[in-house]
Amino acid sequence: MDTAPDALFKTLADPTRRAISERLSRHGEQTVRVLTDHAGVSQPAVSKHLGVLKLAGLVRDRREGRQTHYRAEPQGLAPLIDWMSLYGAFWRDRFDRLENLLDRMDP
Repeated sequence: MDTAPDALFKTLADPTRRAISERLSRHGEQTVRVLTDHAGVSQPAVSKHLGVLKLAGLVRDRREGRQTHYRAEPQGLAPLIDWMSLYGAFWRDRFDRLENLLDRMDP
């Protein structure tokens, strides 16, 4: 799957996927069962969401017996962080220009 910022935005636009991603980031590795208990949706729905997150590079899984454990993959957010840095610099520059203009207009 394309890991461009637009693909990450689409993946994280779903509130259930965002909640699963946040839970894994905050609480570490979790089984599908634990994630299902906290997701408010069925186990098949959680598994589908995990599949989308995995394709986007936002989670990793590992099998242990009959259970699958998932963990957050922070490096998957790199394209989004790069995109935010670009626009952060853009807006800082714009605000600096606005501040300079307002300073020149102030008598």
